[in-house]
Amino acid sequence: MQSTLFSIGLTGGIGSGKTTVSDMFAKLGAHIIDTDLIAHQLTAPNGKAIEPIIAAFGEDIVDSSGAMDRQKMRRLVFKEPTAKRQLEAILHPMIRSECEQLAASGAGSYPIFVVPLLVESGNWHERVTRILVIDCDEQTQIKRVMMRNGFPREQVEDIMQVQASRDERLGVADDVINSDENLDQIWQQVNDLHQKYLKLAQAC
Repeated sequence: MQSTLFSIGLTGGIGSGKTTVSDMFAKLGAHIIDTDLIAHQLTAPNGKAIEPIIAAFGEDIVDSSGAMDRQKMRRLVFKEPTAKRQLEAILHPMIRSECEQLAASGAGSYPIFVVPLLVESGNWHERVTRILVIDCDEQTQIKRVMMRNGFPREQVEDIMQVQASRDERLGVADDVINSDENLDQIWQQVNDLHQKYLKLAQAC
């Protein structure tokens, strides 16, 4: 990603409303580049990351379809910090390369990189023009994920524990959308920021 390209890094904790907000920006003409989706493609059967993942973690980390077994990997990285670093060392350069290619296509009014772990990943704020944080009350996050994924409260809290804290995300934010609001109010926040981003993108 070139520094001259105006771009947004969109982030938020699990259950904060990232998908809802990014879908709204997409409807207004922004080019959404979802790093989670790219990671899924890389670790799908015949994905570019499968071979190095097998080399690092063994055949058992791949399921019968040839995709990375996400549950096994999730358990492994929770238990072993070194496994997490190994996986990131494989995936992050590949995700970055895919992001650069997609951004260079020039699709949409401006690119928005949806990066759930933007704060934790370290150098994303050097590669985007502005950071947009989708924020809500932590109890709202827990309720949403319990309803959406069927996870027990303890599992959601465990996931939140290994993510950046709410304060850490807000500490790096250039812009914030409050997703505790109703959908109409979120739309208004998105539209206001979109108009602002269009002007900033034209100025680059």
